[in-house]
Amino acid sequence: MDPPDRGGTVGRESYWSADPDGLLRVDAGFRLADRDPGAKPAFDGGKQEGVSALAEGAGILADLQERLYAAATQGDQRRVLLVLQAMDTAGKGGIVSHVVGAMNPGGVRYAGFKKPTAEELAHDFLWRIEKALPGAGQVGVFDRSHYEDVLIGRVRRLAPAEEIERRYRAINDFERELVETGTTLVKVMLHLGKDEQRKRLQDRLDRPEKRWKFNPGDVDERLLWDDYQEAYQVVFDRTSTAYAPWFVVPANRKWYARIAVQHLLIDALERLDLGWPEPDYDVDEQRARLAAS
Repeated sequence: MDPPDRGGTVGRESYWSADPDGLLRVDAGFRLADRDPGAKPAFDGGKQEGVSALAEGAGILADLQERLYAAATQGDQRRVLLVLQAMDTAGKGGIVSHVVGAMNPGGVRYAGFKKPTAEELAHDFLWRIEKALPGAGQVGVFDRSHYEDVLIGRVRRLAPAEEIERRYRAINDFERELVETGTTLVKVMLHLGKDEQRKRLQDRLDRPEKRWKFNPGDVDERLLWDDYQEAYQVVFDRTSTAYAPWFVVPANRKWYARIAVQHLLIDALERLDLGWPEPDYDVDEQRARLAAS
């Protein structure tokens, strides 16, 4: 297949001092406590340059998504799944709006996971996840995910310790099967600082047009901040694998988080080496028929 003709890269030549994937990926020895949520790894520019890079990347991402969708029309079973996890106010909604929103919605499958329903609780925790997986040629987006069951499940003790342990193993097996059957996983934790979260929650209280976003329960979860940081560390230790690694994206700067996630998606799609599918008809013959019509 011909390589994608994208007319440049997503701001890397101008602003990226290095390929950020390696700097954001969770590898052996990773410690969340050592990562600065206010950093902007590998990106040399400021907010203005970040906005420009995001705009440039939007067209690149849309082009790659269309190639993925087109490939599925001829039987290609590959798909991409973006998993977003974060503490409240970290910017998951902004990622969906400003990054995922650049793609054709017909090729995107979005799923936001909230508190399980009675029906969902009657099944294994992966039951509702499996129902929301993207189809061939789609980019799936999980706004929270199966990881809630080993994060809030662990912190709030919603399941016995042995069940939480079983879930880590089940997640690894589940994700290995996804990868083996054509899914590229992009697992992202938006790493927000505690002080920055306070500012964002305060902003929601201070601005009438944002109060609808405020949930008193967010403060309850904030009181367990250290427990959640520990739970995330265990998640990284147990479920960041060679076939489905985690990426931790500093999220104190919303503009940086957006271009970083956009870059991770573009990189994942580029690695699929997507060209345009060959037509199953004679192009010249159809041109002649069209001209004569």
